[in-house]
Amino acid sequence: MNYKEELKKQVSFLLKEIPYENIIVENPKNRNMGDLALPCFSYAKILHKNPNVIAEEIKEKLPNSYEKIEVVNGYVNVFLNKKEFTEEILTEIKEQQENYGNNIVGTGKNIVVEYSSPNIAKPFGVGHLRSTVIGEALKNICKKNGYTVYSINYLGDYGTQFGKLIYAYKEWGNSEEFQKSPIDELKRVYVKFHQEAENNPSLEEEGRRWFKRLEENDEEATNLWKIFRDESLKEFDKTYQLLGIDSFDSYDGESYYKDKMDLVLEELEQKNLLEISDGATIVRLGENVLPALVKRSDGASLYITRDLAAILDRKKRFHFDEALYVVGNEQTLHFEQMKLVLDKMGYDFSKNIHHISFGMVLQNGKKMSTRHGRSVKLQDVLEEAIALAKQYIEDKNPSLENKEEVSKKIGVGAVIFNDLKNYRTNDIEFSLEDMLKFEGETGPYVAYTYARISSLLRMHTLTDFSYNTIDVNEFVWNIVFKLYEFKEVIIRAKENYDPSELAKYLLDLCSCFNRFYANEKIVDNDIEKTNFRLTVSYCVATVLKEGMRLLGIALPDRM
Repeated sequence: MNYKEELKKQVSFLLKEIPYENIIVENPKNRNMGDLALPCFSYAKILHKNPNVIAEEIKEKLPNSYEKIEVVNGYVNVFLNKKEFTEEILTEIKEQQENYGNNIVGTGKNIVVEYSSPNIAKPFGVGHLRSTVIGEALKNICKKNGYTVYSINYLGDYGTQFGKLIYAYKEWGNSEEFQKSPIDELKRVYVKFHQEAENNPSLEEEGRRWFKRLEENDEEATNLWKIFRDESLKEFDKTYQLLGIDSFDSYDGESYYKDKMDLVLEELEQKNLLEISDGATIVRLGENVLPALVKRSDGASLYITRDLAAILDRKKRFHFDEALYVVGNEQTLHFEQMKLVLDKMGYDFSKNIHHISFGMVLQNGKKMSTRHGRSVKLQDVLEEAIALAKQYIEDKNPSLENKEEVSKKIGVGAVIFNDLKNYRTNDIEFSLEDMLKFEGETGPYVAYTYARISSLLRMHTLTDFSYNTIDVNEFVWNIVFKLYEFKEVIIRAKENYDPSELAKYLLDLCSCFNRFYANEKIVDNDIEKTNFRLTVSYCVATVLKEGMRLLGIALPDRM
């Protein structure tokens, strides 16, 4: 049962003058004040009564199925029947297991999620971590909410930077070094290009010239570009495997839309939306927004031109109800312009396009940048995290089986969780030492809690979930109510496009269980009490495992 909705229905029946959508049911911060709270202040003006009087009247007329109802300062505080509620939630989790929390909110609706989208010919840096893990989590959360989801890896494989790279490789590239480590060699010449360009601005023109040749299908430019792309995809795949990302539904990058941009420009022209300004082609978007530049004065295309072609293509292919772009905060203007151009073109689906912005990964307070040589390979970071996790295991539990696999789960999971526990628009400072701690708000803390429960269940095999004794004390009740809230969190995380809602929930659930574990004897001579407490533990483990799976993190059974 959705107890909040049930209480809202009951109050709506009692207060017919109040619209259903105006009835708010809250979770009190202090459970001693009740399990559900109904503030009555907003009803006072409509009903011409003091909020406390309204609250008293509601209290008198609510059904007696609740354990207790109190009125405090204009609030109706409702205490649920703890034993009935506990039995219902535990039974539901036991029966549904990993499907607990599934809902049908998005049934029949399609969502496309564009995320990760690394630039070819560059290292898959820590700077691309955020888009990758936020996008993967949102994909999983949307599926949990019943949506059909299409994941798109919109590879950065086109644009002026590839003209610069082609020129740089021809000018300074070393074929032997490229054979040994293609991405490192491409990074070296790309950084050198920008260093040289600071003293020789004419190199920027050389870069634009080579990109124009690429757009015109010049054989030399195209062959080099294809080599750069193929080598990059091999490197990217290694990183995706470490992160546990199997595949994307589409790897169509910017280059896929090379021959589709002219159709967009033709449509814009037919709809009288194009203007020439200083030789470039623009679309004016109103007084308060900068015009969208859709073609340079030299005829070269731009990022927004390709994005317009891409979104129109995706609408035809995937028939999406929502399109999510998991892209950094700095692209806010770009997506505002794109949506306004679509709106001017007459496409009302523009309102269903959402920029899922996020902050930067900082290194010593500075943004990482390939062109300035400050980027750090994500592959190297993940391998270092795994090595540190393995070192911890060697120190604490050297006889552990499958140390390699457990180290991988802990290390990679720590990196992912550290990102997702933060609200996505905030910048985050990258510190492996902090994220691998086994106490505090970390992935290893969640992993350790899960492993502790798994060990408990192995030592005291739960062969029968039956029990007649439902011993609901303060610690059990906090766990059970937290388990109930999982369903709300799944819906809220999708509505707000915010995986941190789920990550923070899992930390709270771990905290509830660890207080229970520290204060209660889970296994004793009373078989029924033992079975009940093991069942509570099993349900916590089930929700922890599923919640972390949604975040893209696998949990080890042993640590």
